[in-house]
Amino acid sequence: MALPLALAVAASTATGLANPRVARADEMSDLQQRIEDSGSAYDEAQQRVDDAQAKIDANEQRIGQIEAELPAAKQSAATSLRAMYKMQQGSNGLINLILSSEDFSEVISNVRYLDTIAEHNNTAINGLVDLSSELSQTRDALASEKAQAESDAASAKQAMDDAVAARQELEERRAAQAAAEAEAAKQAIEAAKQAAAQQAAAQQEQQKADEKADEKPAAQPTFTTNSGASAEVKVPDNATSTPVQWSEKDSFVNKWQPRIDAYLAGSPLSGHGKTFAEAAWDYGVDPRLSPAISCVESSKGAVCFRPHNAWGWGSSSWPDWDTAIRSHVAGLASGYGGQLSVSTAQKYCPPTWQEWYSSVLSEMNSI
Repeated sequence: MALPLALAVAASTATGLANPRVARADEMSDLQQRIEDSGSAYDEAQQRVDDAQAKIDANEQRIGQIEAELPAAKQSAATSLRAMYKMQQGSNGLINLILSSEDFSEVISNVRYLDTIAEHNNTAINGLVDLSSELSQTRDALASEKAQAESDAASAKQAMDDAVAARQELEERRAAQAAAEAEAAKQAIEAAKQAAAQQAAAQQEQQKADEKADEKPAAQPTFTTNSGASAEVKVPDNATSTPVQWSEKDSFVNKWQPRIDAYLAGSPLSGHGKTFAEAAWDYGVDPRLSPAISCVESSKGAVCFRPHNAWGWGSSSWPDWDTAIRSHVAGLASGYGGQLSVSTAQKYCPPTWQEWYSSVLSEMNSI
């Protein structure tokens, strides 16, 4: 027996079934914002960690260079000190050297020679002092930067913990919402079936009465959808896919990237598993959803009605796949609940939401 989709929806309203999408809309929206904010907080904290580590590496490298230069600088300074001491002790000899000059030009040359020697000695000594001072300052800076890096790392860990917790909380709420939607849809369809059966029985009784009156053979009743099609309204028994287990970003991406890449192998979207996985983590979206929709809507990007639009999504187009993927995943988070559910299917593909739901679910389960 065929049942019109409109009848199922009407039955849902008539039987007073609660709409789970309305009850927690504000909470879900706040949680979605928390997910995006926590991801940004982690990225910022991690960037500070990376910057601090870069400074630490540079300072450690410089300390190594200074320590390598110090022995030669110490030796040179020691030699210069001894030379200056001898010059000071032999000051009479130096005076005699100047007085013994044959002319003023030679005096000037001798004085310049002595100045050059003194400058060389001073340079060697000052070089040691400068190196020692730089070494001390660099070590102090290194200690400060390590302390800052530890603080930034603690902030990054806290931000990551918050990000994972927010995603897990959203996943649990989504699962509860999807289950409620599926149950509501099944109850609506069951009510519609009962109403249709009652209507059919009443029509048969009326038809029998009419036929008895007219003494004509009985005809079998038929029922069609609003469009005249004979497809029966159904909701898949497996109403949702396996829940996503959220973890810190790197391990999440490392888990899902190869699985998505394997799924997309040989298609125009091949090699973009990392972008799908990163975008899914950033927006708290099931990482299988966008790739699966791309298969149902465009055979994984093979037949796109707009440039780089593999999802049959509005009239959008993008300059490249990475931009398109991130935009689509962000849209799934903000407008479609971020996971496959009855409400997602009804909104994304209203005319044939049941077939679309089943197809997307099948593709998700293969990733």
